[in-house]
Amino acid sequence: MPKINHVVVSGAGPSGLLLGILLARNLGIKITVLDADTKINDNPRAAHYAPSAVYDFKRAGILDDVRKVGFSPKGVCWRLIDTTFLAGMGREPEQSEYSMVVLPLDRLGPLLVKHLESLPNTEILWGHKVVDVKQDDKGATAVVETLNGEKKEITGDYLVGADGASSGVRQALFGKEYPGETLSQQIVATNVYLPFDERFGYWDSNFICHPTDWYMAAKITNDGLWRVTYGDDAGLGRDELVKRQPMRYEKILPGNPKPGDYKLISMSPYKLQQRCAKSFRVGKILLVADAAHLCNPFGGLGLTGGFADVGSLYDCLTGIHTDELDESILDKYSEERIKIWREMIDPMSRANFHRLWDPECVKDRDEFFKMCEQATNDPVFGKSVAESVHAVRHDFTQYFKSKQGVTNGTHA
Repeated sequence: MPKINHVVVSGAGPSGLLLGILLARNLGIKITVLDADTKINDNPRAAHYAPSAVYDFKRAGILDDVRKVGFSPKGVCWRLIDTTFLAGMGREPEQSEYSMVVLPLDRLGPLLVKHLESLPNTEILWGHKVVDVKQDDKGATAVVETLNGEKKEITGDYLVGADGASSGVRQALFGKEYPGETLSQQIVATNVYLPFDERFGYWDSNFICHPTDWYMAAKITNDGLWRVTYGDDAGLGRDELVKRQPMRYEKILPGNPKPGDYKLISMSPYKLQQRCAKSFRVGKILLVADAAHLCNPFGGLGLTGGFADVGSLYDCLTGIHTDELDESILDKYSEERIKIWREMIDPMSRANFHRLWDPECVKDRDEFFKMCEQATNDPVFGKSVAESVHAVRHDFTQYFKSKQGVTNGTHA
C-alpha cells in the first residue's frame, strides 16, 4: 500500500516544480503547488544547470525538452578588465549524457509548468500565499491567503517549502530569523543583446577580475542574449542602480559601449547572502533550495544546491512511499543537505566570488588558474573536475532496505 497520497509544494519556482514533476510522473502522487505570485518570475536569474541538476532533469523526463530550447556552453574563463585572458576550462562543449545545459529560468519555468500540468492529479494555485502552517501526525497544512484576502487551508501528507529566500513556510516554522549574513556587495543582473563573442572574442562564460569593476558576462540563449552581472555600491537603492546602469556598462565593458550599442532587455539588483536554516525538517514540513539556504550566484551553486535538495528529497519520499525507508530518513535529509551547504556550497561560492576582486585571494586565484590549465591539458583530470559537482548530490537510495546487507551481490 503506497504511503504518500498528496504532497503540497509552496513555490512555483524551478525547485518546487521539478519536485512536483518527479513525484507526480514517477510515483503517481497527487501534487498541489501554491504560489503567491500570479505567474512565473521573469526577472534575470540563473541560467546554467550543472551535470548534477541535469541528472534530475533526466529522472523527471524533461531533459530532452530543456536541451531542445537550451544549449551546451563552450567553456568558462577568467579575464582582466582589458579582456586579457587569464585562465579557462572546457573550451569544447562536453557531449556526455549529463553535460551542462544553459536556459534562463524565465524560459525553463513555463516548460516545467507545461510538464507538471500534463500529469494527472496536479494543480498550480496562483495567487495563494502561505501565511502559516499546521501539522499533526497524519499530515501538514498550508494556511494560505488568496489575492482577494480569502483564507484557505490545504492539507497533504507532506508540505514542502520551495518558496524562495523570503519563504512563508520557513518563516512560519522559525520566524524572521535566517542564520547567516548579507555580504557588503550588491550585484545588478542584466540581460542584454551585445555580441561579446563576435566583438571581443569572449567565451560563453567570462569572469572579469578587478578590485571594483568585476563582472560576469555569459551567453544564455541560442539567439545571442547575454547575462551581464556586475557589482555596485551596496548603499544604493533600486532606482539609483537603474539610473547608473548605462554609466556602469560604459565604464566596465569592453569597447565602453553607450546605450545605442546594445539592447537592454531587463535588469534586477540583488543583495548577496550566505544563509542556512537551522533545520530543513520539522515533522512533515520540509524545506528545499532558497527557502532552506542561500549563497551568492557566482559559480551557480545556489541553483545547483537547490536542485540537489530536490533530488535528495525525491529519493527520501520515494523510499517512504515504497516502504523502503521510514520517516526518520527525513532527519537524515536535513543533516546531509546542511552538511553539504556548510562544507561545499558556502565555502566554494564565497571563493568563486572573492576570486573576482579580493586582493587577499591572489594566491588562491593563481592556484585555481593552474588547476584550470591542468584540466584543459589533461582530459581525464578535466572530466573529473567537470563531474566533481556531483558531490553536491547525496544518494539516499543507498539506505533503502533492499540495499542493506547486500555484499558482492549476495545477502550477508
